[in-house]
Amino acid sequence: MSHIVVSLPSDPGLLEAMQEALGDTPGVRLVEWDLKTPAPEPTIDLVVPPYWGGERRLANLAGVTTRLVQWQSIGYNGVGRYLPEGLPFANAATVHEPSTAELALALTLASQRGIDTFVRQADARTWDLRPYPSLADRRVMILGYGGVGKAIDARLQGFEVAVTRIARSARQETGPLGMPVPVHALSELTERLSDTEIVIIGVPLTPETRGLVGAKELAALPDGALVVNVARGPVVDTEALMAELNSGRLRAALDVTDPEPLPEDHPLWDCPNLIVTPHAGGDSSAMMPRMTALIRRQISRLMANESPENLIDLAR
Repeated sequence: MSHIVVSLPSDPGLLEAMQEALGDTPGVRLVEWDLKTPAPEPTIDLVVPPYWGGERRLANLAGVTTRLVQWQSIGYNGVGRYLPEGLPFANAATVHEPSTAELALALTLASQRGIDTFVRQADARTWDLRPYPSLADRRVMILGYGGVGKAIDARLQGFEVAVTRIARSARQETGPLGMPVPVHALSELTERLSDTEIVIIGVPLTPETRGLVGAKELAALPDGALVVNVARGPVVDTEALMAELNSGRLRAALDVTDPEPLPEDHPLWDCPNLIVTPHAGGDSSAMMPRMTALIRRQISRLMANESPENLIDLAR
């Protein structure tokens, strides 16, 4: 069994959680490093960058010998610009999917049932009963059928909705009930949107998906449709979305925006029929134990000279 060095950021609670998870595991040494300064030592087997704001700091890995850089997010847009060439990189698949899917459903339900309006009325001590659309019996599209999309699909079961699944290429997948389900190709997106009442976006941000939901795609949605984005802000054309919201034709619930953070004076804030949350999808009590478990598994794999989980080819 080999000895390895693991660097952890000063993210609150992570070092303590890892010390507890490792217990008396021999051969592992933990060091704290936020990648703001030169590396504390020339060889660090496993580097865990900070959860927020870590992209630019990856450049400080130049000259560091490492066997794995373990990202704390599922998404990794921007990483390739700063990570020195040749360093193995893994994303945090298995960590954030449940929480992100929970928020996607929460945003959907809140918008469908007018929860945001009712909360504002409660603050004003106003009782104004009015009907809102159900989630039941709606036609829902899941745009992106990776880990997040599948987690959303699982949580939609029981809501009595008709689900359309869209991914880069058409295929059959095993659905949340263990039965085969069709996944339609991205090339069918505009056509499928015309029969969609709620679209929940969970694709990664890539050159292919930047601006994926633009004026043409939004125009294809029927009047009153809801756009829920828990992916990345630039997947949706902000100007085109604002035009649809301001016209009153569409509704939106966004956990991500473009730009982000959304500036105080940005006109998106003033759009009607809109709920905004501050990119909170992965921030829940589920993150720390799941992130700790992933790092623990990666340590075990490195010590056994096995390939790490979730390796990403940034050259693709």
